[in-house]
Amino acid sequence: MSTISRALILSFVVSSVLLSQTLTWEEHTSNHSLPEGVRLFKGVRSTPIASAWYLDVDLNQPDLMVRSYMATTNDNVPDLTESFGAYAAINGGYFGGNVSYSAVIYPNEVVAQNIAALTRTSKSYPVMRSLFSVDVDRQASVSWIYHYGTQVENIYGFSSPMNYSLNQATPLPAPVAGDGSPLENILVGIGGGPTLLKNGAVHVTYNEEIFWDSGVGLDNGDPRTAVGITADNHVILFVVDGRQSISQGLGLPELASEMIYLGCVEAMNLDGGGSTGMAIGGNYVNHPSETRSVPSILAIVHADSVQFPATPSHEIIIDTGDMGCVLQGDGWFPSANLGYWGLTPSILNANGDGSQTATFNFTMANSVTQADVFGWWVAASNRAGDTPFIIHHALGIDTLYLDQTTKHGQWNLLGTYSFNAESPYSVTISNAATTGNYVVADAIRITSEENLGTVSIDNEDRENMTSTHHLSAFSYPNPFNPSTTIKYGLPNDAYVALRIYDLHGNLVQTFESGPKTTGWHELVWDGQTADGRTISTGLYYAKIIAGEYCQVIKMLYLE
Repeated sequence: MSTISRALILSFVVSSVLLSQTLTWEEHTSNHSLPEGVRLFKGVRSTPIASAWYLDVDLNQPDLMVRSYMATTNDNVPDLTESFGAYAAINGGYFGGNVSYSAVIYPNEVVAQNIAALTRTSKSYPVMRSLFSVDVDRQASVSWIYHYGTQVENIYGFSSPMNYSLNQATPLPAPVAGDGSPLENILVGIGGGPTLLKNGAVHVTYNEEIFWDSGVGLDNGDPRTAVGITADNHVILFVVDGRQSISQGLGLPELASEMIYLGCVEAMNLDGGGSTGMAIGGNYVNHPSETRSVPSILAIVHADSVQFPATPSHEIIIDTGDMGCVLQGDGWFPSANLGYWGLTPSILNANGDGSQTATFNFTMANSVTQADVFGWWVAASNRAGDTPFIIHHALGIDTLYLDQTTKHGQWNLLGTYSFNAESPYSVTISNAATTGNYVVADAIRITSEENLGTVSIDNEDRENMTSTHHLSAFSYPNPFNPSTTIKYGLPNDAYVALRIYDLHGNLVQTFESGPKTTGWHELVWDGQTADGRTISTGLYYAKIIAGEYCQVIKMLYLE
């Protein structure tokens, strides 16, 4: 932001403090049926006249949670609150019709994304917008984010928004993932903007998030909705009425000052105007200027509604790019659809006679009596509605026929099984489907509260894969120290390039590129960077590009 623009915002904040009274707050919790840990307050001001409400939610209460919901059809805030069974709620982020322009995040699922670019003066401006989120440890935060895919792990947070100034004539380049980092362990979230507070100080990023020419005013009195976080992990859900004789509303700098007065250290704005609404059960608390229908809400719920992830003592995840995945038969090809697990795309095969399979192999050191097995796939309308999943376990073989047109980009429970120690097991996806056009293979996950022990994967069938029309690659040992062998199989002659990146996408090592013949090739990486330094403990990715094929494999280095 330019110095002039920052000075303007600061002057608005100062003027709001000097010329406006602080709202006077009174508790109204006893007038409503609210669970322990939730308190309701009403605030009023005479000059300029304003009427506001906030809900204080103590996230330290284990039975409480705040979460976003996305409706299938728009409805008003009270009706959505009631239909989702929430204690209370406020309206969510920005939208047009039934389309949300702000992120809506469920556990393991991105239902909607923050808008990635805006049109100003017939130009496309890449943009970061704000996100309120709560992680699996119940810690809330406000971040500037950008989506690099459709999955939760593709959400990257940045220490500052893009450096736009008011009415900037030239768009900036899209943000680079390496300048940010993945937001770890997000459980739920909702997008909006601009950010109001950061690190306990007013920080209204109106220009940086390109709210100029948006219809969202900076300093004018309007109905507003906001969410804030206190230092002791309480969440403040705030609404102020406006455009009425009973309340003129607040400007964004005034709103930021009020959130600080309420003890917030971070806060962001949500959609306001006619969308502003707060409901307890099926009734409005505030007096909206309109009873507008909205597609999303930020709700207070019982913690069971969020389905916190289990904390298994052990977990196995086998991706299509890992050494445990073996492809049989011709016809496997990478999907162009986003939403796949990790960095390796989903792979597809046309429905057929079952001779084309993707098998995920594993062997456990310890016997377990109960392990949950999950599958991940990229859903689409042309996927099979009866894809066979063949699960080999201690008590035999089960075949499930699963609908891959739904449950996109999430872990889907296949069942709970037992596995004996030192015995080879597998989950096989077959193309013997009869509906739709394609079966999908992406990733398999096994979790258990019991100790799985050291998991090994039989590598024997890899040597017989040169007949497949799919680039195959793996590394061994994995995890490794001090070195690992990267092995890849080419379905035909190709010019090969191999690069190694760290978890943040930084280039670590480059191997010599050149033409390679059909078949298997291997090289040894000694755990050194390009300038001769030993790498540190962490996850690394080897990207192999061979003609039209590309594959990424994961490698874990342990000191």
